[in-house]
Amino acid sequence: MWPRVPDQHKPGNPLVPWGLGVTYVLFATIYLFLMYFLKIDSASSGVSASLTLAVCVLFGGFMGMLDDWIDLKWRYKAFMPLIAALPLMYYAIANSATVRTSISLPLIGLIEFGNLYYFLIIPLMVMVVTNAINMLGGLNGLETVCPAIVMIGLLSISSEAAQILMAGPLFFWLVLAYFNVRGKLFVGNTGSFAIGLTVTSFAVVADLKSSLVLSILPYIFNSTFILLSVLFIRKKANVVFDGKRLISEHKRSLVTLLTYHRPLTELQVVAVISMFVALFTALGILYHIA
Repeated sequence: MWPRVPDQHKPGNPLVPWGLGVTYVLFATIYLFLMYFLKIDSASSGVSASLTLAVCVLFGGFMGMLDDWIDLKWRYKAFMPLIAALPLMYYAIANSATVRTSISLPLIGLIEFGNLYYFLIIPLMVMVVTNAINMLGGLNGLETVCPAIVMIGLLSISSEAAQILMAGPLFFWLVLAYFNVRGKLFVGNTGSFAIGLTVTSFAVVADLKSSLVLSILPYIFNSTFILLSVLFIRKKANVVFDGKRLISEHKRSLVTLLTYHRPLTELQVVAVISMFVALFTALGILYHIA
């Protein structure tokens, strides 16, 4: 039923079902619609958080599926998530009486954006976070485990209603992550874009922007590394699989930095990066609590 692609980092390059991120999009959307009908997120403004999240997930899934089908160039893919910022902007404006238009950051303090928050900061967050999550992939588990860690961290400091709202999508994503780590499936760009928008939109709706910024710092580091390499030396990051381990002859991404003249198994690389993400997510949680 599902198209299969070779797993380049496994002996014999076994064929693995690809694009199963669409199942997450379908499940998360149905679950969030159910939460709307059950009135889990009764909003005083009349604009539903669950419907807003559902629309964002659908936008993310559509963009990822489009990329999977026609392999979009980065100059188009980078700005496509801006479309998905529209429902979040509408939600924030409708709830302007309770929405904070400021972000507090360590060493910097409180930054008040005013109306720029709706029309500049939300679109910028959607574009940066979604693309950053999409760029940290290529190994079994990277594009599923790391976003799950960030989402678990955000849920741990959110309200009970917000936790119920995202419990279903997170559980389903963790199931996909389990099989992805074992090399049994790939979520594709459909899944990575959808989960990227899930994380971003939830952080905006639950007003956990500062924690999100701290949690995704490893993603930002990786994306910056990749973009600088492409812009200045016109070369992409690449790792070589020698039949057992991964090794790189250059440093152009977080993965290649870890494997530079240092052979590591795929699972070891994923574990180290996941620990980095967990560390910064913990910092985001502590900063919120403090």
